[in-house]
Amino acid sequence: MLSAYPELVEFLPCESPKAWVNWALENQTLLLNDHAHCEKKAASTAMNLMYRYVDRDNLLHKMSRLAREELLHFEQVHKLMRKRNVTYDHLSASRYADGLRKHIRTHEPARLVDIMIIGAFVEARSCERFAVLAPYLDDELSKFYISLLKSEARHFEDYLELAQEYSKEPIDERVAFFRDLEEKLITEPDTEFRMHSGPPA
Repeated sequence: MLSAYPELVEFLPCESPKAWVNWALENQTLLLNDHAHCEKKAASTAMNLMYRYVDRDNLLHKMSRLAREELLHFEQVHKLMRKRNVTYDHLSASRYADGLRKHIRTHEPARLVDIMIIGAFVEARSCERFAVLAPYLDDELSKFYISLLKSEARHFEDYLELAQEYSKEPIDERVAFFRDLEEKLITEPDTEFRMHSGPPA
C-alpha cells in the first residue's frame, strides 16, 4: 500500500516496529479511542494556525481544507466507535508530539517552519501506521484505514510544501533534525500504547 507513496516512505526515518503493530492489535479499543483524539487534535492544530497566521494565504487555504477533512475523519472514527460500543474517553497524550514540539524555535518564521515540518512527520507517520495495520484488522476497519491513506499522504505533502514556502533558506537540515528525533520516538519503548507510541517497554 505504501508503495503508492514513495515520497512518504523516503521521508520517514523507519518503519513502525513489529512489536508496536502487535501491541496495536491487542489494544484495538484504545487504538480507536486515541485515533479519534488524533483526528480532533489535527483539526484543532490546523484551525489554530489559521488564527495565528492570518496573512499567509496559502496556509489559510490548505489548513482550512485539512481541518474539514480531519473533522470528517473524527466523525467517521467516532461513528465506528459507537457501532462497536467503544466509549470515547479522555486519554493522556503520548510523548510523540511533545517530543517533537519541544524543539520548535521561538522566532519567526523559524517557528512556523518547524511547526510545518512536525506536521508533515505526524501526518506521514499516521499514514504509515494505517498502512501497516490494515492487513491485520477486520474488514470494516481495514477498509476504513486504507481509505484514509490518500488524504493523510496529501496532508504530509501540504505541510512540507508550506514549510519550504515560508522558510528563508532550504529546510533539508531542519527536516533531518526532526527525522532523527522522530526515529527515536518511534523506536524507543513506551509504557502506554498510543497511535504514535513506540513499542511496548
